[in-house]
Amino acid sequence: MNTIELDAPDGALEAILARPTGDGPWPGVVVLHDGVGFGPDIRSNVEMLADYGYLTIAPNLFANGRVRCIRAVMRSLIFTGASPAIREILAARDRLVADPGCTGKTAVIGFCMGGGFALLTAPMGFDAAAPFYPGLYGDYRAQLEGACPVVASYAQLDPSLLGAGRKLDRVLTDLDVEHDIKTYPGTMHGFANVFGIDPVLRVAGLGYDAEATRDAWRRIFAFFDKHLTDTPASGSE
Repeated sequence: MNTIELDAPDGALEAILARPTGDGPWPGVVVLHDGVGFGPDIRSNVEMLADYGYLTIAPNLFANGRVRCIRAVMRSLIFTGASPAIREILAARDRLVADPGCTGKTAVIGFCMGGGFALLTAPMGFDAAAPFYPGLYGDYRAQLEGACPVVASYAQLDPSLLGAGRKLDRVLTDLDVEHDIKTYPGTMHGFANVFGIDPVLRVAGLGYDAEATRDAWRRIFAFFDKHLTDTPASGSE
């Protein structure tokens, strides 16, 4: 796993790139961090995806200043128009596709804020999208018209996203988009993320759940095997 400089229309930014061992080509996956930022948790997920057999990149959407970028990315989620964050995500995808080690098939995974962006970019040329507890504003139907297949995971005890999984399921069904939406009973927002302050997060209604996380990733890998590969992706040796 290497730190690289990713060229994007609004300026270069930091990204991490992980390549499976062995001979490619491999499908590509773009991983989008949450509002906490670009830390060890996102790096472990990048490494896991590469071990499974995916050429994986994670752009740092806060690379040009965290406070300014939080404001900008939230505007992007609300207004959903062209924005630096969207352009950076697509630049990360293009970086994978241009790699000789990539098959050209790509997916996007995101957590919380990143999950919202995974949904927003699902109609923008990806072959699959896997958002964790994504927030999306405005008209779901208009935003998701033409979306790629979606596998999404929600937390039952997430007060900010009550009913969001059911809403997404209805819209994708109406749009005839293949999807797998699951809301995990007894879980809280952030159940698939590990942070050093997890006990504090639990008090705030957040927290890691190992069983739900394992099942969510099982569903994602099965979904990706179907939509990104002709045969199941093999892990690195």
